[in-house]
Amino acid sequence: MDDKLAADEARRSVQHESVKANVEGEVQAEIADQSQGPVAGESQKIRQVAGDFRSKAVNEVVDTEREVERGRGAARVSQVVDYIFYVIYALLGMRFLLALMAARSTAGFVQFIVTVTNPFYAPFRGIVASPTTDQGHTLLLPIVIAIIAYVLLHLAINGLLRMLAHRKTEI
Repeated sequence: MDDKLAADEARRSVQHESVKANVEGEVQAEIADQSQGPVAGESQKIRQVAGDFRSKAVNEVVDTEREVERGRGAARVSQVVDYIFYVIYALLGMRFLLALMAARSTAGFVQFIVTVTNPFYAPFRGIVASPTTDQGHTLLLPIVIAIIAYVLLHLAINGLLRMLAHRKTEI
């Protein structure tokens, strides 16, 4: 009976070790499978997150390109505005100098300058008195006021263009 009990115990011990080895093998195989890659649900989630990141990156590049184009357009408009205002400054400055030097009003160039600058000078005519000397030299203070007003308008337009061209950032 002792031999039979010992043999039965030995057989159970071998079975136990066999089952234990099987379980360990299955656990190690499962661990190896999981370490090689994500499970099906996780890989779908990873693809979705990667797609979202890719989409955001593409959208950001497209938005940046649009902003750069808008900035270029605003810069071009600003150059045109600058040119127009510089011409106005030059013409009004020429009229101021001609009046200050008492240029003959019958001269063709003086008439041309007066005719061209009248639309820009008219809103400021008569704002303040223009002092005159005995020799006929006139200090046209309204032209000085007009030039200052056009400088302020020029700065306001360029400031508005800069605001339109400025890149907007999101937080």
